[in-house]
Amino acid sequence: MADNTSAVTINRAPVFTLWAAVVAQRLGFAEDEALSLGKAVAGLNAQTKGRMLGIYQPGKTPHGGPPKKTGLGEEFWVELCGRPVPAIQTKDGVRAVAKDVPIDAGKARKYVESKFGDAVDQVRAAMVELAESYEPEALADCAYDLYERFRPEIPKGKRGWGAKGELSLDLLRSLKPAST
Repeated sequence: MADNTSAVTINRAPVFTLWAAVVAQRLGFAEDEALSLGKAVAGLNAQTKGRMLGIYQPGKTPHGGPPKKTGLGEEFWVELCGRPVPAIQTKDGVRAVAKDVPIDAGKARKYVESKFGDAVDQVRAAMVELAESYEPEALADCAYDLYERFRPEIPKGKRGWGAKGELSLDLLRSLKPAST
């Protein structure tokens, strides 16, 4: 894609993954920490929507209770885009946890890059510009609301599951607050 891309046709999951990672970096997390957290928050969002649509069933053990997390050491929660994300401290820094496993930042990076293709740098730059136009505390409060305003439009209900829509970089840039 050329450097003047104004829109990308893409599924919402990689958009939310990248946005949440950009937000996490603005909130002070290192790039790899942010990618891990971004991938987790997008996955949690997808699980919630999938359950609401009847695509996923809540996870249960053979005894009927919820699955237990084990073997991860001290676990804590990181609030990101309005959602608590389970995380741990590893030798490489903070990592989100999914199914008892720290989310690999390298895999999250490859996921985002593969979905956005040549437009990844341009989209990331537009997201960073938007995130940096807010003080960190204000961004923490409005990050999900901003995402809802710029995310790709898709059909409602099950028809929209996995569907692609248009992510407008012009819209992303227009969401910066007016200068005071």
